[in-house]
Amino acid sequence: MDVISEKIRDNYEQLTPQEKKLADFLLSHPDNLPLFNSTDLASTCEISKATISRLFKRLGYSSFKEARHVAQKERHQGTPFFNSQSSGALHNQHFEQEIKNLQYLQNTLTNETVDRAAEHITNAKNVVVIGFRNSYPIAVHCRQQLVQIRSNVSLAPVSGQTIGEELANLSPDDLVILIGFRRRPTLIQPLIAQLKTLSIPTLLISDFSLRQQSKQVDVWIECPLESASSFNSYSAAMSLIALLANKTLDFCADDAQLHIDKVTAFYKALEEVDFS
Repeated sequence: MDVISEKIRDNYEQLTPQEKKLADFLLSHPDNLPLFNSTDLASTCEISKATISRLFKRLGYSSFKEARHVAQKERHQGTPFFNSQSSGALHNQHFEQEIKNLQYLQNTLTNETVDRAAEHITNAKNVVVIGFRNSYPIAVHCRQQLVQIRSNVSLAPVSGQTIGEELANLSPDDLVILIGFRRRPTLIQPLIAQLKTLSIPTLLISDFSLRQQSKQVDVWIECPLESASSFNSYSAAMSLIALLANKTLDFCADDAQLHIDKVTAFYKALEEVDFS
């Protein structure tokens, strides 16, 4: 679905309300298009078959059938499978797509959004970073960067525990950084709603498929995952974490330096880090 998802994202603002209903469903369920016929899709989204036809023609396909065929070929995107591309072709296409993803992030991410995210991270009493499945390594890296410059940064949930136990004592003085890339657990959407209900500030980092849920959070930053091959790419997400950490360091420079000095003292006392 990556090819179709990218086309939907690029054309989203020009879609009609009915077309957006279909687009939102496809972005939230990227694996489902190959499984549906037009009748099932129309019934599920409560739209007409004509709307389905118009949307896919707007995206550059001759028909829904053609788009579904493309989706069937792309269905394994994000799941490892044998790819018959030559190594040379894949090499070049891989880096071309990586550059495109970073350029998209640069073009859509404003200074104001980065500043708001950094202000939330700086001012929060406690910061809880959450990421499941493919989002988990990004969450670990995010926590690791932030814990070097401020206190009270944790990763949730602890292995083997439920997320509710980690969030029960949070307040509007805290911040949740929720990393929710696709192929995520279904609890992400009710989690966003619960955080909104409790007025707990939330920074959401995700692909475009959570665009609708982004309206419920304080800051949303979209990172594209498109890849030239089987696995999704998270280079844009990792680059974003570096940017947010550096911007947060700018916002809390004095306090951060004191924290860094304390951490460095422990490194040296424990002979824990090789400084050579």
